[in-house]
Amino acid sequence: MDKEVELKVSAQEVKLIFQALGKLPFEEVYDLIGKLNDQVNDQVNDQSK
Repeated sequence: MDKEVELKVSAQEVKLIFQALGKLPFEEVYDLIGKLNDQVNDQVNDQSK
């Protein structure tokens, strides 16, 4: 398994990352999109508490 890394990016940068991933073939990036989306949602939910 690859070593995990933690990145800190702005909300605007996250949007740009998702836009860029959306231009790639879905079958190549759907797992990554899901993983990133889960992490973003967890952080947004934690901040709203």
